[in-house]
Amino acid sequence: MGKNVSPLGQLDVRKSVVGLTIGAGAVYLLYKAIRAGMKCQPPLSTSSPTCIARECLGPGGRTRPQEDLLPKASSVGGPKGLAIERERHGGDSGELRRLLNSLENRHDEYAKGMILHNITRCVYLLEAEASACTPDDIMLVGSMLDDKDNCVKIQALNTLKAFSGIRKFRLKIQEHFIKVLELISTIWDSELHIAGLRLLNNLPLPDFVHPQLRRVMPALMEILQSDYHLAQVQAIRLLSHLAQKNDLLYDILNCQAFRKPLALRRLSKGLAPEQTASGAAMAQTLSSRRHWCRELSVLLAQSATPATLSPAPCASCWPNRGRSGVMVHANFLNLFQAKQTGSLLFEVLVFAERLSEGRNTPHYRAVKWHYNEQSLHEALFGEKSRLADRLLALVIHPEEEVQIQACKVIVSLQCPQDIRGQCSSCHTGHSYFNNGE
Repeated sequence: MGKNVSPLGQLDVRKSVVGLTIGAGAVYLLYKAIRAGMKCQPPLSTSSPTCIARECLGPGGRTRPQEDLLPKASSVGGPKGLAIERERHGGDSGELRRLLNSLENRHDEYAKGMILHNITRCVYLLEAEASACTPDDIMLVGSMLDDKDNCVKIQALNTLKAFSGIRKFRLKIQEHFIKVLELISTIWDSELHIAGLRLLNNLPLPDFVHPQLRRVMPALMEILQSDYHLAQVQAIRLLSHLAQKNDLLYDILNCQAFRKPLALRRLSKGLAPEQTASGAAMAQTLSSRRHWCRELSVLLAQSATPATLSPAPCASCWPNRGRSGVMVHANFLNLFQAKQTGSLLFEVLVFAERLSEGRNTPHYRAVKWHYNEQSLHEALFGEKSRLADRLLALVIHPEEEVQIQACKVIVSLQCPQDIRGQCSSCHTGHSYFNNGE
């Protein structure tokens, strides 16, 4: 006699069968996905770090189609065309040489920027090929600094920075030192400032550039007081290095204003430009220096030689610079506030320590120096300076290296014990840290 199955039991059986079927299907699909993933190779992206040395420019500097950039299958089944892989196995890919040869051809600004960008990446990745380059290659890259497009100049600076990591090229790159200083002091572009200052900080400082450095120190001070963090860090690192040079220390401490070009100073005195150059030519040359555009237009309008000049808009001028030049701002000590990033605070404190140590050396104290009221010396070490208050606040900074460096600056601000009684500027009344504080 058959046994009747309740409707509830039939429902449970159906659910079990459906669940078993779905589970088996999911396992099968997972198996197929894993098998397909093991068999196929991922596409090689030309923008990935392992493919950045692949040649991506065709004849004439034009970008090749995407199909031409994919690697072709070699006889052994591996991808062919990865320059970094060929160098790893002891072969010379020739990628860097082809890019340098392509740079000699005439291209538009975008193509030149892309070629320089790829050269930079090749120098970092293909060390053997980069070391095989010649000084003529360095000069070729350096010639791009004269390009009219700022993006090309930035890429050229980055390429020179990459080559500066190779010792034998440093002397040749130093020949462009003055040109780099001119760029960062006459063009207000944060990306250009970062690229140029990184290059300068990666090179030994030759003595022949000291006169030019004196002229661009106000520009470095203006970059330091800007709102671009990366540019500020690079500028303060360079100034810290310069502060260790005895013949540049006073120029840094008394830094206050831009010096005008010779032709502009003559116009300020009411003299006409040289007879060998027309007023229009001089106007075109000086108008490229954007931070003097307003004053230049006024002076040329008053000069004896007529000239046509369209002054640049105010937004393109260097900020905070009027007819009297750039000054160390009254809020310069804001760089020592705890709200600044730790990396910038640390570099600013190192800069202050080196300035303090330099001005306390015997040979520097042997001379009676005179400082302008708006100078960096007065902002940091003057009688009205609030540097001590800022330093005491940084002693409890969350970052340990900032705390340690703040303590070092505090120690350096105290005059040495052996000359405390001889130095009139070290008496108790002018101490940075009085007993009351």
